[in-house]
Amino acid sequence: MIDKRWINHPDLTPEQINIVNELTESLKIDSALATLLTQRGIRDFEDSRQFFRPDLSKLHDPYLMQDMDLAVQRLAKAIANNEKILVYGDYDVDGTTSVTVFYGFLSRIYEQLDYYIPDRYNEGYGVSWQSIDWAQENGYTLIVTLDCGIKSVDKVTEAKKRGIDFIICDHHRPGDELPPAEAVLDPKREDCLYPYKELTGCGVGFKLLQAFCIHQQIDQNILFEYLDLLVVSIAADIVPITGENRILAHYGLLRLNAAPRPGIKALIKIAGMSGTLDITNVVFGLGPRINAAGRIKHAKEAVRLLLSEETDEADAFAEEINQHNSDRRNFDSSITEEALLMIEKDEWFLTANSTVLYKEDWHKGVIGIVASRCIEKYHRPTIILTQSHGKAAGSARSVPGFDVYEAIEECSDLLEQFGGHTFAAGLTLPIQNIEAFRKRFNEIVSSRILPDQLVPMINIDLPLSLASITPKFYNILRQMGPFGPGNMTPVFMSSNVMLSGNPVIMKEKHIKFDVKQEDSPAFTVIGFGMAPCYKELLNNKYFSICYNLEENNFRDKKTLQLFLKDIKFN
Repeated sequence: MIDKRWINHPDLTPEQINIVNELTESLKIDSALATLLTQRGIRDFEDSRQFFRPDLSKLHDPYLMQDMDLAVQRLAKAIANNEKILVYGDYDVDGTTSVTVFYGFLSRIYEQLDYYIPDRYNEGYGVSWQSIDWAQENGYTLIVTLDCGIKSVDKVTEAKKRGIDFIICDHHRPGDELPPAEAVLDPKREDCLYPYKELTGCGVGFKLLQAFCIHQQIDQNILFEYLDLLVVSIAADIVPITGENRILAHYGLLRLNAAPRPGIKALIKIAGMSGTLDITNVVFGLGPRINAAGRIKHAKEAVRLLLSEETDEADAFAEEINQHNSDRRNFDSSITEEALLMIEKDEWFLTANSTVLYKEDWHKGVIGIVASRCIEKYHRPTIILTQSHGKAAGSARSVPGFDVYEAIEECSDLLEQFGGHTFAAGLTLPIQNIEAFRKRFNEIVSSRILPDQLVPMINIDLPLSLASITPKFYNILRQMGPFGPGNMTPVFMSSNVMLSGNPVIMKEKHIKFDVKQEDSPAFTVIGFGMAPCYKELLNNKYFSICYNLEENNFRDKKTLQLFLKDIKFN
C-alpha cells in the first residue's frame, strides 16, 4: 500500500468559529455538522437554506452568457426558415448526453433536424472535416456543436465558405482565436461575464435551450424533464458540484431516481444498481457504460439508447452497450498490466516525475482509463499514447494541484493538436516526436511539481469522536449532498480507536473489522484493497482511521458503517 499524506483542514478563523456557533444554534445541529457547513462557505441561516434546499428558480439568467442573444436569434431564424439543423456532439458522456438533450428537446417542436457524433477513431475529437462534407452533401445550413468546437477555427472558417453556420456550445478553454461562428457560448471565454464558469458541455447546451424557451415562450418545465441526462454529464465529466451545477445535479438526481427515461432505466437495470442513486453511482455505474459505446464501437449507439422511448428497445440497446463495457474492461485490464510492467522494467520510467508511455497496438478507447490506473500506483502526471492514423494519439491525466494542460501547452511545437482541462487532456503528435516530447514534458513537470504533489493525499474535513455518530447526525450529513468536486463527501478522522473483535479478510484483498473508542459503541469498518493491514491491526492496540460515513442496507436492516480511506498505526 502506498503511504498517503493526511491533510487536515485549516483551523477555523475566529470569525468562522462565530459562524459555527451561530449555525449550531439556529439550525439546532451538532457543531461538527456546523463546521462542515462553514468549511463549505455557508455563513448564515439563509445560506444554509439555499444549500439544503436548491431551487431551480435560482438558476442564472442564460442571457448573461456572452453571445447568447446571437445564438438564440440564429436558432430561431433557422426554425422560422425551415433550415436543416445538425446537432453535433463529442463521443464521450458529456457529448452524448448533450446531443440527447438538445436533439431530444428540439425534435419535439421541429422536424428538420438530425444529430452527428464523430467516430473516435476515424474522425477524432472535435469538429471533423468529414462532418462538414456530410453536412454540405445533405443540405444542412446550421450546425450546433456541444462539448466541442471552441478550437475548430479552420473547420468553422471553411464551413462558413460553404454556407454552413455554426453555434458553438463548449466549456473547454478557448485558444488565442475564437472560431468565426454565429455565436460562441463558452463561460471560459475571457470576455464572458456569466457568473458560473464550471458548466459541462451539456450544461452550456441546456442554457441555450433555456434562453430559447424564454424567447419562444415555451414552458421551461418541458426542458427540466431532461435534467436526468444533465446530471449524468455533471457526474461523468467530474466538474465541481457547486453553484448552478449543484442545483442542476440535485434536481437531476431526483428525476433520475423518481422517473428515469427508458434508456437510463435499462442501464440501471443491466448494471444491477439498486437503491437511491447518487453521483458516485452515476460516475461508476452509468458513465462507463455510456462511454463504452464510443470507445469500443460508435457513440451514436449511446444517443440511440438515451433517446429510446420504448422499454423493449431500450433494454436491447442497453444489452449491446453493456457488452461493449465488458469488452472495454478487458482492454483496460490488459493494457494497464502492460503499462505498469513497462514502468517497472525501465529505470528512467521508474525515477521520472512523469509517465509518458507509447505502444502502437493499445486500444485508443481506453488509454485515458489506463492513465488513471497508472496514477493509482505511480502518483504523477501521466500520458498514455497509442498509434492512430499514423500518428501518436494520447490521453493525459494529472494529480491534484498540477496543471497538466499547461505543461502540454509548453510542448506545443512538438504536437499537432491538443486540448483539455487542468487535470485531463488529449493530444496528437508525430510518432518520431515521442521521445523528445517525453523528455521535455518530464523536464517541465520536474521544474514545476512540488514534492508533496507526488505523494497521494487525503483531505480530512475534521476529527470526529465515534460517539458523535448517530442516525440523526447521518441524516443531516446525507442532506448535504449531492457530493462531488467542490463539495466532496466529508472525510472524518478518529484517533485512538481499537479493535472490537477480530478482523476478517474478504476475497483476499479487502478487510472488514469493528472498531470503538473508550466511550463509543462499535462500528463496522470496510477497507477495500486494505487486506495488507491485517497483521498490523492485530499487533496494535490503538490506531487512527480516516473514513467516509455511509449507510449499509442489508436485508432491509440499515446500519451506519465506516468506509475506510486510510489507517495509521500509533
